[in-house]
Amino acid sequence: MDERHLREDDLPHHSVAELALEEIVEGMVVGLGSGRAATGFVEVLGRRVREGLRVRGVPTSRATADFAQRVGIPLVTLAEVEMLDITVDGADEVDPDLDLIKGYGGAMVREKIVATASRRLLILVGQGKGVPRLGSRGKLPVEVVPFALATCRRKLESLGMTPELRTGTNGGPFITDNGNIILDCAVGPIQDPRALECELRATPGVVGTGLFLGMAEMVLLQEGESVEVRRRG
Repeated sequence: MDERHLREDDLPHHSVAELALEEIVEGMVVGLGSGRAATGFVEVLGRRVREGLRVRGVPTSRATADFAQRVGIPLVTLAEVEMLDITVDGADEVDPDLDLIKGYGGAMVREKIVATASRRLLILVGQGKGVPRLGSRGKLPVEVVPFALATCRRKLESLGMTPELRTGTNGGPFITDNGNIILDCAVGPIQDPRALECELRATPGVVGTGLFLGMAEMVLLQEGESVEVRRRG
């Protein structure tokens, strides 16, 4: 890993986004992630597009799509492109192997679909997101079909997790862009994330989990006024 020090005129909340722009070249198809860090990237990418950079974006959420359109990024769908060049997204946890937990914002299923359709996955995170082991922040989101809520809840409880139905701003269940619900599972440090992912994905009604394993190629981790660059391998 290495460390890059920011210029004095770099805005702190945009620093990792500005560095991520160095990975974007003319003509790319770029996956546009969701969440605070990813939104910062969409904002600075939109500025470059307005200055003449020609790229196309594939958004991972309706909110990202709306924002990308407002800042001038042309959008396409997964049906219109065979492969994305890169996806730039955020994460809620990053371990030393660059495995991730995502989904605190609720878009992890679409984020995972776009990431797997990309040649590269670049992750932008702020202070406190680097952890020694996945699960250290105590939460793993799991997206489930509403019809399967009761059975999925019992399965998660049998695995030693405490699932809590995520609520939305109106007080009812939080509904994902896919029309599903999210169970936020209380966890401790996860001893075997791959085994857990297989167990969860084999459960009927589970659409996806916040575990993103072996996917990120590079992570830009902002620590104060410097950025740590972590690369897989």
